[in-house]
Amino acid sequence: MTTSVARVSPLFLGIVAVTALGGVLTTFTNTTALTSGVIMLVLGGWAVSLCLHEFGHAATAYRGGDWSVRSKGYLTLDPRRYTDPVLSIILPLIFVAIGGIPLPGGAVWINHSALRGRRVESMVSLAGPLTNLVLGLILTTIIALVPMPIGLTAGLSYLAFLQVIAFVLNILPVPGLDGYGAIEPWLSAPARRFGEKARPWAPLVLFLLLIGVPLVGSWFFELAYFVFDLVGGDSAMTSLGQTFFRSIFGGL
Repeated sequence: MTTSVARVSPLFLGIVAVTALGGVLTTFTNTTALTSGVIMLVLGGWAVSLCLHEFGHAATAYRGGDWSVRSKGYLTLDPRRYTDPVLSIILPLIFVAIGGIPLPGGAVWINHSALRGRRVESMVSLAGPLTNLVLGLILTTIIALVPMPIGLTAGLSYLAFLQVIAFVLNILPVPGLDGYGAIEPWLSAPARRFGEKARPWAPLVLFLLLIGVPLVGSWFFELAYFVFDLVGGDSAMTSLGQTFFRSIFGGL
């Protein structure tokens, strides 16, 4: 049913084209072209994944009873539809560009009263991070099965790792993140009221802990690498991809 009402935004296709061009450039032996290609591949690929993440929420909500997501344009994969483009797309891209933890991107506004029960509400929340996990698995599988130049392997490996980080981050049961959204329908009324109050500031507190408390950051990345290993990720190629990527942005 969802496929019959979804249409792909030309802007999204343009981002895919930029990502593909970046992939082509990573196959060059020229250092400038290779580095530029990795940057385009990772930034473009991350923007694509942000759109797919939000599309996952919207498509699941549509199947679950909230047909309003269609009129809101959430099924078009247009990044402009996923709340404010600066907060939802630009800022997460900047944080990826400077080598930081990729922030959760956009958001789709779901009419929860239209959904068919608590299980569907949980599935809607989980659809986004699971999309990232599946993307990470697809990328690592391609890398393992398809011989490719080292620049492309490194770039795709780093992009796959970002998908896993996004999954691990979003799945945490913190108000404002998808992990909390999955358990919220099953909580008591007082707990849900507390979560509603904490929603605006809890993700910021988490982010500050991740970058300001070494033990918390270390725990988070250990968990991310554990999941990355489970999906077949190559840590060495990921490190090389990050090195290429940060060769320009690392000084910011």
